[in-house]
Amino acid sequence: MANNIGVQAIKYTAKDFSSDQDVRWCPGCGDYSILAQVQRSFPDIGVKKEKIVFVSGIGCSSRFPYYMDTYGFHSIHGRAAAIASGLKIARPDLSVWVATGDGDLMSIGGNHFIHTCRKNMDLKILMFNNRIYGLTKGQYSPTSEKGKITKSTPYGSVDYPFNPLSLALGAEASFVARTFDRDAKHLQEMVKRAAGHKGTAFLEIYQNCNIFNDGAFSILTEKETKADNVLIVEHGKPMVFGKENDKGIKLDGFTPVIIDLKDGKNSINDCFVHDEKDPDPIRAFILAHMTDHPGMPVPIGVMRQIFKETYNEGVDNQIKHITEKKGVGTLEKLLFTESTWEVN
Repeated sequence: MANNIGVQAIKYTAKDFSSDQDVRWCPGCGDYSILAQVQRSFPDIGVKKEKIVFVSGIGCSSRFPYYMDTYGFHSIHGRAAAIASGLKIARPDLSVWVATGDGDLMSIGGNHFIHTCRKNMDLKILMFNNRIYGLTKGQYSPTSEKGKITKSTPYGSVDYPFNPLSLALGAEASFVARTFDRDAKHLQEMVKRAAGHKGTAFLEIYQNCNIFNDGAFSILTEKETKADNVLIVEHGKPMVFGKENDKGIKLDGFTPVIIDLKDGKNSINDCFVHDEKDPDPIRAFILAHMTDHPGMPVPIGVMRQIFKETYNEGVDNQIKHITEKKGVGTLEKLLFTESTWEVN
């Protein structure tokens, strides 16, 4: 995987990214799979581990920095994106990652998240979405479905949930993707794709909390039902799914509909062809909102990837331009400018 941050001189293995800390998640938690696949992916991203930093907030997912043998920072609730942004500006040579959850990022951290996206900070954000608050013992989260019965909503949640992909697209994140904790191969592929992107890379990972929200994504991960309920989107390829690849997605205006590819009326040529590099986000929004329509398959893969100047590059270019124009400044000049005055 091409990357210009501290290209490694040695070949790593997954074990090189495993710390000496005991992993303390509930037995059976999907976080174990995410950790394993990240560790297996990192030898291929082409970055020295001394140049990698994980920043987390608060929640089960936020234990991540302890278990990665890289630099790390366990920060405060909802502020991981803001702290990671400051680190990236101060140290643009680092590959900065954020490990967070749907509660940490979509609730108290929501404001930091949208501004990280709109600024196109060069961060890789891994959001573990289990649609529940796990660390605090099972309250509903901003991604819990309407009507969800939890300890904090005993008669069912009346909230409408966030659609994380749509939120990221609306805030202009330049890389937006989704994967599952139980699809090891696909998860590794998405981690590598995020690593190779320059700009805000947002990866939503559906993750099972087997204690407080067990089976939330079982229809998407169980062998018997996965093929008919998951749509793997790939750039330049028609959208086809089903156990026998006999179903397709066709656009009726802006509305996606399922077509039967064996009924003699439709063919693969009628299917919606995925273009992750489309400068217009409308198609990506259509994919993001397929999740909200019962009966439609859930898309996984890269929904959108565009390339534009990052915030870090903008800051660096501005400093260089002003320095060339006005010369190198000093602290004394800053403190004693025409904006200062004396009070007698």
